[in-house]
Amino acid sequence: MSNPKHDKGEHYLTTPKAEPFLERLIFNNRVVILVAFLILTLFLGYNAVKIQPDASFERMIPLEHPYIINMLEHRDDLENLGNFVRIAVESREGDIFTQEYMETLKEITDEVFYLNGVDRSGLKSLWTSNVRWVEVTEQGFQGGTVIPDGYDGSRESLEALRQNVLRSNEVGRLISDNFRSTIVYAPLYEKNPETGEPLDYADFSRQLEEKIRDKYEGQNPNIDIHIVGFAKKVGDLIEGIGSIAYFAGITILLTTLLLFWYSRCIAGTLVPVFSSIIAVFWQLGALRLLGYGLDPYSVLVPFLVFAIGISHGVQVVNAMAMEASKGFDPITAARLAFRALYIPGMLALISDAFGFLTLLFIQIDVIKDLAVAAGLGVAIVIITNLVLHPLIMSYIGITAGGVRHVQNRGEKQDRKWRLLSNFAHPAVAPVSLLIAVIGLGAGLYFKQDLKVGDLDQGAPELRADSRYNKDNAYIIDNYSTSADVLVVMVKTPQEMCTQYNVLRAMDKLQWELQNTPGVQSSVSLADVSKIVTKALNEGNWKWFEISRNQTIINASIREAPAGLINTNCSLTPVLVFLEDHKAETLDTAVSAVEAFAADNSNEEHTFLLAAGNAGVEAATNEVISSAKDMMLIFVYGVVSLLCFLTFRSIRAVICIVVPLGLTSVLCEAIMAVSGIGIKVATLPVIALGVGIGVDYGIYIYSKLEKYLLEGKTLQEAYFETLRSTGKAVIFTGVTLGLGVVTWIFSPIKFQADMGFLLFFMFLWNMVGAIWLLPALARFLLRPDRMLAKARASK
Repeated sequence: MSNPKHDKGEHYLTTPKAEPFLERLIFNNRVVILVAFLILTLFLGYNAVKIQPDASFERMIPLEHPYIINMLEHRDDLENLGNFVRIAVESREGDIFTQEYMETLKEITDEVFYLNGVDRSGLKSLWTSNVRWVEVTEQGFQGGTVIPDGYDGSRESLEALRQNVLRSNEVGRLISDNFRSTIVYAPLYEKNPETGEPLDYADFSRQLEEKIRDKYEGQNPNIDIHIVGFAKKVGDLIEGIGSIAYFAGITILLTTLLLFWYSRCIAGTLVPVFSSIIAVFWQLGALRLLGYGLDPYSVLVPFLVFAIGISHGVQVVNAMAMEASKGFDPITAARLAFRALYIPGMLALISDAFGFLTLLFIQIDVIKDLAVAAGLGVAIVIITNLVLHPLIMSYIGITAGGVRHVQNRGEKQDRKWRLLSNFAHPAVAPVSLLIAVIGLGAGLYFKQDLKVGDLDQGAPELRADSRYNKDNAYIIDNYSTSADVLVVMVKTPQEMCTQYNVLRAMDKLQWELQNTPGVQSSVSLADVSKIVTKALNEGNWKWFEISRNQTIINASIREAPAGLINTNCSLTPVLVFLEDHKAETLDTAVSAVEAFAADNSNEEHTFLLAAGNAGVEAATNEVISSAKDMMLIFVYGVVSLLCFLTFRSIRAVICIVVPLGLTSVLCEAIMAVSGIGIKVATLPVIALGVGIGVDYGIYIYSKLEKYLLEGKTLQEAYFETLRSTGKAVIFTGVTLGLGVVTWIFSPIKFQADMGFLLFFMFLWNMVGAIWLLPALARFLLRPDRMLAKARASK
């Protein structure tokens, strides 16, 4: 129903013939649709509150990469080198050779043995029988467990323990170089062998804290415990998810206050917040029904869904307020707002969804999960924003205060938009383009230093001062074997892995690797053979070599440690300990192995990459490096295609997409300068920033085109565009930025990095739409041709 005082043109807008099919379907069935929303919200909300954190070693690695295929194929032969925890038990004062320390270590070893998820057969500690010492005497080899027979904690038995430790090969591995700490090494099952259930990393990490660290540090004030390993890192990441609830509360509060400042309307404030929260509940409920959980990466997606819902809800509130200020009643104002926004709104949200779905090209399950969660969330926002929000507002309407706020913007508001409309002025537009070109050049220059992979030691997902990274630093400083292990698998026919040619090739590879920058040391079956052969010959260093006599070789590797040879002698690993897992270190080591393998693999032996945490990191870096450009091409291609199908103009596509491209280049430059590499956490930012950032350009261009088709000049059309939608677009940018900026304070560093980068991209995409789009339009658009074409089409 329209107000009779409006002219015929405005009255025509509300006649049934002008109503699109979707509008009639939605607004003619308001009660039925709202009841359906209520039922679905209760059902999905019930499932949403039951969603659980979910993290898995296999979901965080690229399962289709050749390195990972090789690792998983030979997992049983590698003693879980990819998934383990190392627990360093440190004596604050004195060394490890005290009765109190050894008793505590024994209790910790027993406690770890019974933790769910530990592969007990591979557990190593000074107290386990698989940690032994060996020496050569005139009578031959002698050896035994490091803990001496009859150990009772007396001074004599502690001295015997000291001698056994010195005769073992575990100093620097299980025992620190300064004898102040020892390690309990616990390989882990990915799945419980009895139940088949995946390892619960959150619960496992909690057990490590409660049953190991808190319990034994509390019992013995002279003990400090340091824990590292994939499971502990993931557990700490999941623990950090708890802080997300605080950020969510702060975000909702600040967004609500900003919305009220923007609209001066209680309904215009609470309804968008309510609709966006409903979208989040629907998303979480749907994810649980589809069998998904929330891992440390996808847990941020609800923030994005909420921010996207608010940003598009602002457009609805803005449009309704403008119609209400003309005198229309709530239902008519809601219908007119829907009619004006459903095409650009759907286009923007579909662009968002496709931007997210491009992440499906990356063969890492956590990124695919993030893509599904984000794409599903945006699909739900389309429903809540374009259906639920207008329907609720059609009953409540804009309050009198909100209407007065629109009507009182007046001359002062117009002066601001008039000033900004100069971005479309013939004299200003060239300057804007020049600044953009300079910015593009600077961005391209600085982004040359952008690296793929981690750029810091330790766990870059966590902050440098986190408990995990402090523990990691302790182990690096006190043990000679690094936590970053690259495993090269040497595959042979059965019963052939100890042949001379195989061991000689392994020894040659180790020599090349130990002279490769970034490699700390290496261990293989060849080392064992050389050491034992020397020992069999009175310790003479002239015999420190691989014998050509197969009988001697067989004798030398008879007592080889577990993990250096499989049961049928068809696979033996070379363990390469790296200084760190920085991208440059991994690239150098992997390139050296690949070059060696290409020249030395044959029918007798094949060198396969790669296992170990460094091998996983190297595979992940390769996948991300190869997927990055393809993902960018696809996301820009989809956004461009959708814009072209909507506006049917290449010039329109350029106006909308070029500001996005500039922001992407500047974002990569900021990453390079800030020391943020492209990795699992940051790669999605690029797609998310483009997919969501296109919203601004779509809203601005759709209004600009409308006014140009009414016969206005470009600058006048842009002035009217800013008057009608400029404030909403600026507020959208601020709202989206606010939705992610709180992540900067997360204890999880990659969440902080994502928040910082998305904050930049959301704000700069908004600036690009307001500043650069009209400058491009000045050179590309021909209003007279557009008008003539529109008239001809009618």
